[in-house]
Amino acid sequence: MAARDYYSRGQNLLYNRPVLVIFAVIGVFLVFDILRQLGTGTIVVTDLMSYLWNGLVLGMSLGLAGVGLSMTYSILNFANFAHGDLITSGAFAGWATAFLIAGLGEFSVEALVLIGGPIAVGSNELGINVVNTPLALLAGLLVAAALTAVLSLLLDRIVFKPMRSADGVTLMIASVGVALFLRNFLTFSFLTDSRGLTGGNVPQFTIADVTFGGHQITLVVVAALLMLGTHILLQYTKIGMAMRAMAANKDLAKVTGIPTERVVKLTWIIGGGLTGCAGFLIALQQGTLTVTMGWDLLLLVFAAVILGGVGSIYGAMVGGVILGIASRLALVWIPASFLLVAAFVIMIVMLLVRPSGLFSGRTTA
Repeated sequence: MAARDYYSRGQNLLYNRPVLVIFAVIGVFLVFDILRQLGTGTIVVTDLMSYLWNGLVLGMSLGLAGVGLSMTYSILNFANFAHGDLITSGAFAGWATAFLIAGLGEFSVEALVLIGGPIAVGSNELGINVVNTPLALLAGLLVAAALTAVLSLLLDRIVFKPMRSADGVTLMIASVGVALFLRNFLTFSFLTDSRGLTGGNVPQFTIADVTFGGHQITLVVVAALLMLGTHILLQYTKIGMAMRAMAANKDLAKVTGIPTERVVKLTWIIGGGLTGCAGFLIALQQGTLTVTMGWDLLLLVFAAVILGGVGSIYGAMVGGVILGIASRLALVWIPASFLLVAAFVIMIVMLLVRPSGLFSGRTTA
């Protein structure tokens, strides 16, 4: 009887969800192929562990960057294409502060705030890293969060608040204009040169032949703490409960006395602060900074948010980690130049299997 029940369930699954069955079979095949390559020595365990670690670093970057995007969508119901340039703005503000504090008294203020540009102080002269200049990096992280939060709130007041009653497409188009303005302003201020940020002996740790960079560890730890703080804010504070209520039903939230405009402001402040932190930490891990850094990451951030479920903050976190690890594991089969393609293939597969995302489009929480 039990065998017949299992057969019936399997048959129903095959008829009702054939795409899920096909991808499940492919997934099992890929797992067995990894085991086969490990057995034949085509790849070694060290390589696999390196892929997993680098994937986690990328995933935490995308997850943290996606939280602010999910917040905006869940409360204001539009895709903010200026999000990538807010990431870049936070990175530039934070690193200008880090350079200023690390070199104050030795170099001119103008040379420091240009962050390693053509006429500025180079990163090797300052030796900025988590060991030599921890206070400068901490100050940079705080300024990145604060300035991006203020910038987000200012953009809302000037651009998005007067259009609050417009539909999502109109707001999205407006956000594209904001993105272009921010990127051109950064280009005018800092030029397009790629800037080296860190210098000196950056600490590294090797465990079982797998190298863990000090700045990678910093990104993962700080991002995890910020995500934990976001969870505590959403679940255990009045602000978080108000945000979840408004995301679920804005009209009902108004009727019950929730100050919706105040919630919108706090959404921009919190989401902007986390976005600025993400930009600063991503630049720290990469060791370089350009005016197009956030724009280059934006599609991956969107992919992570969609994978986790549009509007779900936890979905953005989990989606980012899954996308990062899966795209790095794809190096077992494809060259590194196709990693972006691999990330979007993963997103498409998830949408085919579960169109509403991992967290079924749950808003905010």
